[in-house]
Amino acid sequence: MSKPVLVIKFGTASITHKSGELNEAVLQEIARQVAILHQDYHIVLVSSGAVGAGKGFIKEYKGSITERKAAAAIGNPLLLAKYTNYFSQYGIAIAQSLCERQHFANRNQFLQLKETYQELWSNGIIPIANENDVVSNLELKFSDNDELATLIATGFGASALLLCTSVGGLLDDQKKIIPFVEQIDEKILGFVDTDKSALGLGGMVSKLNYTRLATRMGIKVVIFGMNKPDGIIEAVAEKTGTVFASQEASLTARQKWLGSGSIIAGKVLVDTGAVDALNKRKSLLAVGIIAVDGEFEKGEVFEILDSDANVIGIARARESSIVIGQNLKTQNFEVANADEIVLL
Repeated sequence: MSKPVLVIKFGTASITHKSGELNEAVLQEIARQVAILHQDYHIVLVSSGAVGAGKGFIKEYKGSITERKAAAAIGNPLLLAKYTNYFSQYGIAIAQSLCERQHFANRNQFLQLKETYQELWSNGIIPIANENDVVSNLELKFSDNDELATLIATGFGASALLLCTSVGGLLDDQKKIIPFVEQIDEKILGFVDTDKSALGLGGMVSKLNYTRLATRMGIKVVIFGMNKPDGIIEAVAEKTGTVFASQEASLTARQKWLGSGSIIAGKVLVDTGAVDALNKRKSLLAVGIIAVDGEFEKGEVFEILDSDANVIGIARARESSIVIGQNLKTQNFEVANADEIVLL
């Protein structure tokens, strides 16, 4: 791709009024600023707001799963119509991309999605992604659009991921925006207010979890707000919001997909010897496993936990959980090949 990829996510609270109605002034600003960036980047917009835009049409809306699906079905065309109107003023066409979690877990489906986006970009079209709420299986839903944006950013090797929030960045204990974060640690997590917004699904905890994943995959993340002039453009230039530094990552495109897009089917607890071997890019052997949690089949993906139950990586299983459990004492029994392991 001739241009770097930029993924920008807008949450419900960022683009709607408290009543749930779309904030057209914000949508107009998004179109204006993105049109400028469009010259230098291949852009994906990940936009919430469909449920908020459509729920007013549901009588006595209570927020049940079925009601949310119905509200999304109503709100999606309303949301896209507004985006279409404002982007058309700059001669830019947009495309709707309704995604499901399985599209990222299945490598072939993900590659098809990638080819479609590349075709759109080659024609100067900006895809606007959102979860396909109308048909998404409850068991296979994205936790929120922060996850969807992160999966797109990591899968496409984006140069930056921008997450728009109503507070404009990560706030310290004095309620001031922290301008730069080298690494997300316990101190940084301690600043988080666990309250969720009234309209959206996720809060700052969600954003930091997916920010940590993205930065570990070598992607810079900026949490910013639209309450300042040129908020998006300033965020790209690292002049506003909170900038999270990307970590050094020497992963192949397939490993990045495995590390971010896979659906986790189980967990494997390993001893210190296995952790040392994994850090030296060795395969995971059965003798280093303390316990297996959950049931998974050969080819499915499991999390690797150290003896303190910290997630240190993920891997694709060479055997089922049952077979692995039966061979914990077997020498040289390979549970996951080094090429199918991604340390986090």
